[in-house]
Amino acid sequence: MAYDAEDTKRRIFAAATAEFAEHGLAGARVDRIAAAAKANKQAIYLYYGGKEKLFAAVLRAKLEEVHVAISIDPDAVADSVGQIFDWHQQHPELIRLLLWEALETRDGGLGGLGASETERRVAFREKVCGLADSVAPHLPEQERVRAAQDLLFTIMGLISWNFAVPGMCRMMLGEESDQAALARRREAVIAAARRLATAHVAQVTP
Repeated sequence: MAYDAEDTKRRIFAAATAEFAEHGLAGARVDRIAAAAKANKQAIYLYYGGKEKLFAAVLRAKLEEVHVAISIDPDAVADSVGQIFDWHQQHPELIRLLLWEALETRDGGLGGLGASETERRVAFREKVCGLADSVAPHLPEQERVRAAQDLLFTIMGLISWNFAVPGMCRMMLGEESDQAALARRREAVIAAARRLATAHVAQVTP
């Protein structure tokens, strides 16, 4: 059978995603990634240039994946929040990767490991601009953008904390399982997002 470079890269990428989500950058092992991918260790260095660059590539791809998969509908913020919550429940590795990045990079995230902070800023700006006119229609443009940035970041915090500390979520709510706790939190987060979005509009409406 002919060697399939693209298939090898996909296997390495999938194995690396699981390894980094579980162990972080420092704890991840190239030999474990290679074994899980059924690939030669040298292929990892050939295609990705080493562990640090592979981590950056995985994180960059996962952020692009969530950027493409979900959006904030300015006219239905609460519904959008429910969809984002569901996406994170189906893809718990992203929150873990972001936490590891914040813990293990010198600048606490964003620009670390060669990941492009400029690219991330542009991606977030696109989401914000779509929200700004709805959130604060009567403010000057710069203030509309700032209001939307604050609202979006607050909403993302409400969502992501549930997946960052699922055990605490379960215990604090007194639920018997993570699934029960997350189902309850999903409704609470949607309700909170609806109130926040309404409050932002009310603050700027004459």
